[in-house]
Amino acid sequence: MKKELWRQLIHASGVFIVVLSYFLPPQLLIILCVTILAFVVIVFRLDHQHHIPFFSTILRVAKRDEDERGFVYFFIGIIITLYIFQFNMAIANAAILILLFGDSASTLIGRRFGRIKLPFQSHKTLEGSLTFLGVGFLVSLTQLPLIPAFIGALAGTLTEAYSPIDDNVPIPLISALAITVVIYFLI
Repeated sequence: MKKELWRQLIHASGVFIVVLSYFLPPQLLIILCVTILAFVVIVFRLDHQHHIPFFSTILRVAKRDEDERGFVYFFIGIIITLYIFQFNMAIANAAILILLFGDSASTLIGRRFGRIKLPFQSHKTLEGSLTFLGVGFLVSLTQLPLIPAFIGALAGTLTEAYSPIDDNVPIPLISALAITVVIYFLI
């Protein structure tokens, strides 16, 4: 569990992207994310043959044995979300925060306290999903009004629970899409 805690803290540290969005234009944020992704891919590949001070230690502490590409999908989800939803950075930021904190919290709580399995999903729990919904809702409230924040968190929760692909890509995209529909078409 300690390894997973470190992994999720690193996952949540992506909050710097949201913070930087108040100072940088979306295009520059996208370039920054692509640059970080390229850097991490290079470090990851080099780490297989060489010990890289600081970075190798982080990779050994936080990397899941069965998942070597999660960080790639993580950045791809954020990059695509920034690109598509840059017309309203509150939507993009809320969706990114839902990914960062909702997904991290649900993993930690679901693995530690999860007992009730979700229907049609043997490795996800009700406790983890409810945590995702609550945390996702709270963090999205920092960017959005009540109803769009809740709908975005709910969409992210369902996506995390039932996505057939790595959830780091669809969570922010589906959350942002649901928020957009609520803000521009329903309210």
